Amino acid sequence: MSGRANAPAAQDAIDADSISETIRQALHFGSVRPSRDERAAVDEILRGHVRLLLGDVRAATERQRHSFEAEQLRKRMDRIEQHLNHPFGQGLLTADAEVHQRVRDCQWLLAHHTARVGR
Repeated sequence: MSGRANAPAAQDAIDADSISETIRQALHFGSVRPSRDERAAVDEILRGHVRLLLGDVRAATERQRHSFEAEQLRKRMDRIEQHLNHPFGQGLLTADAEVHQRVRDCQWLLAHHTARVGR
């Protein structure tokens, strides 16, 4: 695995390219056998991306009216936020499942962010 994925900065800027690169690295795990430590490192980076994106998408959703769509978005974001509190799995199968779920959450949030900012 290349060491190119970087943890998100504590700033408000969202680097969609960096997030996409981390997602690509995590998806690459399906074709290689990374160590648990490598999976844990990518999971931690994904968690940072999810936190950053979650704040952005949640803030944008709060400005929307109380529509059915906005309520569904809030429910999904609540589930993603709850999933952030789960510790990283100890076994390889659990670790794989955690990383893949985090990738899906990150992809979903990134899609909503980029759709909103027109990127």
